[in-house]
Formats: sequence, C-alpha cells, structure tokens
Amino acid sequence: MRSIAIARKLLIAGRAAAAPVVAALLLSVCAVEAQEAAKQPADPASSQDEIRRFCTNIADPARDQRYLLQKQELEKLRADVDERIATMDKRKAEYEDWLKRRDDFLKTADLGLVDIYKNMKPDAAAASLNDVKVTVAAAIIMKLSARQSSLILAEMDAQKAAVITNIIASASDPNTSKSKDPS
Repeated sequence: MRSIAIARKLLIAGRAAAAPVVAALLLSVCAVEAQEAAKQPADPASSQDEIRRFCTNIADPARDQRYLLQKQELEKLRADVDERIATMDKRKAEYEDWLKRRDDFLKTADLGLVDIYKNMKPDAAAASLNDVKVTVAAAIIMKLSARQSSLILAEMDAQKAAVITNIIASASDPNTSKSKDPS
C-alpha cells in the first residue's frame, strides 16, 4: 500500500520520464500484494469447517480400527481363559481319578479281611501278606492299628515291607499323580 502511495506522488509531481518505471513498480507491488493475500488464511470459520470435515471423514475408520484392536485383545483374553479352564478341568479329572483309586483301594480292605488279620499273630499275618497282592496287603495294613501294622511289617520281607510302606504313603499324598501306579 505504501508503494502505491509513493508511485502516485511521483506521477503527480510530473515526472514524465519516470512514468514507465512507476508503472512497472506499480505492477510488481500489486503482484506482491496479491500473493500475500493468497498466503493469509481464509476466514477462520472456513478453516474450522475444513478441520471438522476432515475429522468427520476419519472418525468412522478410526472408531472401526479401535473396535478391531479391542476385539483382538478380547479374543486373546478369551483364548487365555479357555486355556486356563482346560488346565483346571484336566487337574480336576486327575484329582477325581486319584480320589476314586484311593477309595477303591481302601474298600478292598473293608471286605472283612481287616478283621481276619486283626486277630492273627504278627508273624502269621506277615507270612500270609507276603503272598498277597501288594496293594491288598497295603490296604489291610493301613486299616489295622499302628501297633499291629508295625509288628506285621517288622515280620515281613524287608523289600515287600518297603513297597507296602511306599504305597501307604502315596495313598495319603494328594499330590500322587495318576501316572504312578501304587503297585
């Protein structure tokens, strides 16, 4: 603007020789002002509208992406929970199997055999139990009193007594795996 005012004063002053220079100066000043006007942002309201349109255009894809990431995370969590449930079911089945085997083991001694061995002399009971299946012998000894059991085990073969002792110990251990057979 200032340049235009100077150019007018030069023209008014009557300098005819300076007219072409003044005209060129005037054209260049107008071009510079037009460029500056183009560089300045348009109305702030229109730039806000442009931003709003941009955000509106990307809102749905961004939301979809966020939902997709959340869905993937939930699927990972579900897989982890399913894996843990499967592990717990496996452990429960092992425990139920162990409990059933233990109960079956204890029932074998309840068939009246305990009463028979309870009334026998320790040396005779030991000789008899040496010839019986190891699990049955262990079940019978386990049902007898501690005093009678110790007398019978003392009269038995040392190796068989050790096997019976291990069976009795594992029968009372809840950590006994189903892969370990007491016999």
